[in-house]
Order: sequence, then structure tokens, then C-alpha cells
Amino acid sequence: MIKITIDNKIIAAKEGQSVLSAALEAGVYIPHLCHHPSLPDIGECKLCIVEIEGRDGIHTSCTTPAEDGMVIRTRSERIDSLRKLSMELMLAGHPSECTACPKYGQCEFQSLIQYIGVSDTRLRKVPSNNLYTEENPLFVRDLGRCVLCGRCVRACEDVRGVGVLGFKTRDGRTEISIRNGGLLADGDCRFCGACVEVCPTGALHDKNELLRSYGTKESALVPCRSKCPAHTDVPRYVAYVREGDFSEALAVIREKAPFPHTLSLVCMRFCEDACRRGCVNEAISIRDIKRIAAENGTDLWKSRAKSSPSTGRKVSVIGSGPAGLTAAYYLARKGHTVDVYEKLPKAGGMLRYGIPGYRLPEEVFESEIEDILQAGVRLHVNSPKTPQELLNEGTDAVLVAVGAHKGIRLPIEGNDLPNTYTAVEYLRNAALGSITGLGDSVLILGGGNVAFDVAGVAHRNGIKRIMMACLEPRDAMTAGKEEIEEGLGYGLELYNGKTFLRVVQNEEGKLSVLCRDVAELSVDDSGRMNIVPVPDSDQWLTADSVIFAVGQKPELEGFELEQNRGLLVVNGHRSSVEKVFACGDSVTGTLSIIHAIASGREAASAIDLSRRGW
Repeated sequence: MIKITIDNKIIAAKEGQSVLSAALEAGVYIPHLCHHPSLPDIGECKLCIVEIEGRDGIHTSCTTPAEDGMVIRTRSERIDSLRKLSMELMLAGHPSECTACPKYGQCEFQSLIQYIGVSDTRLRKVPSNNLYTEENPLFVRDLGRCVLCGRCVRACEDVRGVGVLGFKTRDGRTEISIRNGGLLADGDCRFCGACVEVCPTGALHDKNELLRSYGTKESALVPCRSKCPAHTDVPRYVAYVREGDFSEALAVIREKAPFPHTLSLVCMRFCEDACRRGCVNEAISIRDIKRIAAENGTDLWKSRAKSSPSTGRKVSVIGSGPAGLTAAYYLARKGHTVDVYEKLPKAGGMLRYGIPGYRLPEEVFESEIEDILQAGVRLHVNSPKTPQELLNEGTDAVLVAVGAHKGIRLPIEGNDLPNTYTAVEYLRNAALGSITGLGDSVLILGGGNVAFDVAGVAHRNGIKRIMMACLEPRDAMTAGKEEIEEGLGYGLELYNGKTFLRVVQNEEGKLSVLCRDVAELSVDDSGRMNIVPVPDSDQWLTADSVIFAVGQKPELEGFELEQNRGLLVVNGHRSSVEKVFACGDSVTGTLSIIHAIASGREAASAIDLSRRGW
């Protein structure tokens, strides 16, 4: 370390550090505009000028290395005069009106004007080129407010290594332009937002409609993270994968979710739906990037996983699906004794009994369940329990995470005829190895991902003809695009825009479903579906078996907890019974694995915070 004196104050500086950086680190303010801590310094704005004892002239502090014993003045009549002149020259081409600028109140340039005490009245105003465009997908360029500090150029070229922006002279005036002309996309812009982030004026700013749609600036700028139910730090692990550091990437994912490999195969990719790159051309394949990390990362995360001392408290979790196991894992890390009770023969919940093995191999989630058990979680299978039983046995708190394992049948005549099944029944039997006999043909009622899972399992088990009928038109189906394309690829017959009236069975045992075309479909405020049928459009679809894939709900018989429309009523994950909490699909209805994981983590936090009242 070396010592320098700035305005009679002795401060420490690192060898090779600039005078400006050393001063700012020590809390000594020197006015500056073109300087930014993430960018190389060029000394262009001439605001950070200082006088150095023993040296002639004026020096830009951002480009002057600190030397031991250096004595520096940041204020003098000469310095103040030159600073004001520099500011006035910048103001000459800058709009006088600030309140119309989106950066009003948060503008570095405005703050400097007030600090230095200048106005634009002394020099003649230079007519603005008024180059303003909103044609770029994510942000606005307003070059009439540009002061040529060059921050955006350096961020683009030196930090991001893209080099889209540069200085250009037009009609005798210098401006910042896109090197190849046209729009940013034409110049191979990556739309990373670095230029916007470092701009000190309103010359570059994010589109207001994007900011408004997300509520906060952070959410708008990183929507992939804010739209992920678990708020996984997507940009950070994507950056690690780009650098080839898969272990660090995996550690980042595991900060919020103990099922990284599972999610890399079956997550519904809310992050990709929100990806800012999608506004430019197409979203980044975030789920595939997660898979690279999951399959190539080491157990580095285990050395960083911290466990609290034992609390002496016991928490019992009912259900071993993604919500229950996630909660159990984080509760164990908090020092609680955690027992998980599962009524089925193996743990995993819908990971095992609801998602086909061709989409999610058993060894993937089995490995991640084993990691959770190694954290100290105790698992009890073939052990159905109710909250009251566990409280009577002396547990300190109970978490209900039973998922939604009960299939729903449409309330139509014939819904319980022989050879009619729910999707949950069929998929569970397939997972248990006892495939239900469907005959040569099957009709699946529903058009979500679960319906396509049923179709995929049926196809792989040799069903010759597979039909699917649903209310929604093709472009409004809730199933993923990949699932639909895969189904059509193996010959699935898809009937969109159908409502169902009844099921009948003929003497040969075949089932026929009376359908009617849908003219209009809407959902009211109460969640009730309103269907307007097409007159005289009745038709029959016939198959050996019919499977209802129209939803599922939790099995809560004997739980004695307040319910509303078949779901548990909670307040901050607290149920209607003291010391009983709930999370996952038993509270929200069927959502997604990442929603269940997020809910389990939140419930674990709620239980841990409540332990003082046990």
C-alpha cells in the first residue's frame, strides 16, 4: 500500500490504482462522468481534473496512477473554472428540460450540474440532432440527451466484447452510432443491457412499458429470475456454464432447488417464457443449460451447504413429493429432526408416479432424493399418516405436502363405466408396473401435459390407436409445444374444440363419447368455465377405453383441516390447526414441479421462524 494526500487528507491507495479510484474508495469525492468502476478510464469528460504538487498543469485523476507521497488538490479557482466550462460545453447540446426525461431524479448528469453549479445560459445552445427511436425491442435511444461520455461504447467493446457501438462524425458533429448502421439488431447487438446500465443520462433507457409490466426495475431487467417460482439466479448459473464452470453453476441452482437434474428435464420453463432475448428473436434455452450443469457439475455444492446446530425440535412431513422433500431438506439444514411419511411404496410423489420414465428416468430423481436423505432426513414409506396422529405422537410441527394424487372425472353420464380411468390412476399403475388394459384404442379427454404423458405411455405400451379430445383450440392448448409435436409424430389423433356430454358402452364393451363442437370458450371471475356449443354439431368418438385427463386434487380424507373447494386453507402456510402447516398442490391445486419446490422452501422457512412458539 502507498499513501497519498488529497485535500490535506492522507489516504491509502493500492499500487497502480488511479487517483480517482483511491479517492472514491476513501470517501473523497472528485466529480466525474466518463468514469465507471466497471469500465476502462479514458479521461474524456475533464471533470475529474486535479492539481498535483510539483507537477505543472491540470491532470485527469482517473488516468493518473497514485504514487507514494503524492499531494493532490481537487478544488481551486482554476480547477473550478475548467470544470464549469466542461459542463457548459456538454450542456450546450443537451435539452434544458429535465422533468420530461425518464431518468429525472436518478440522473448522474443532473446531479453533477447541481454539484458544480452551472447552467446552460452562458453558452449558445447547439441544435440537437433529435435522433430518437423506440424501434429497438428492449430500450429507447434518445441521442439528443447524449453527452458523449463514451461509457456505452466501452461497455459494449471492452466489457462485453461485442463492439456494436462506436463514435461517428456526421455533418461535422460527433455522435455515438451503431457501427453497421440501422437498428441495434442489425449490428449484432446481444441486448445484454450493459450500455443502458452505464449510461449517465437519459440517452439510453429501458422501455417504460417493460418496467411497468414487472413492477420493479430489477424484475424487469432480470425477468427470467423473477418469473421463476423459486427465483433461481438464472443469469449467474448461465454465466458459469458459459465459462465452463459447471460445478459453480450447479451450486447456484441448488441454492434454491434440491432437484436440479430433475428440473433440467421436466421444468415448465417459466424463465424462458420471460427471457428478454425472446423480444429480440428467441429465448435462451435455459432449461438445456441447466441440464449441462446438472450432468457435468461435481458435488462442490456439498462443501458449501451449511447446517445449523440441532434445535431439539421434530418436524413431520406428510408426503414425499418435490414440495415435501424440499421442505424436509431445508428444515434438516436448519437443525430440526425431520421425518417424512409416504403412504406409497417409494418416495418421489408425482416425480415417480405422475411423470413417465421416458421423460424423467427414475435414477435421476432417486439420486437427488438420496442427497436429501443424506442431509439427515428420515424416510418412512408405506406409512399413511394424518396430522392429528403425528401431533399425538409428540412431533412439534406437521407439514402436509400430499400433492394432488386423486384424478378428476368429468361430471357427465357414464363417467364411471368399466374401462374408464383417470390419468392419475393410469400413470400410477404404469409406474408400479401394473399397466391397465386399454384394449387396442384409447380416447383421452383433456389437452394438458398430463394428457400427453398418458398418450406417450399408451403409445410405448403398444396401443394401436390413440385419440385425444379437448375443449381448447390447438393454439390455446396448455400442453407444451414439444409434447404436442411429439404426440402428432407417433400418430396421435387430436380433436380440438370439443365439449363432452356423456359416455355410453355398447354390447361389445366399446365406449363412445358424445361430443359437441365449441363455438366460444371463456372463464368467469369465479373460475367457472363458460362453453357456448355449436348447434347441431353432435358427434361420437369411440374407443376401447376412455381416460379422463382433466385435472386432479389432493386426497385429504381424515385430515380434519379447513378446506375450500377441495384444497387446504392456509395463511402463510399455516393451516386451521395449530402447529400444522401445508404447501404444494394440496394448497394451490396442480401447478408445476418448480412451483411445488418453491412452496416447500417457503413452508420450511415459515415452520423454522415459528419454532419459538412451539
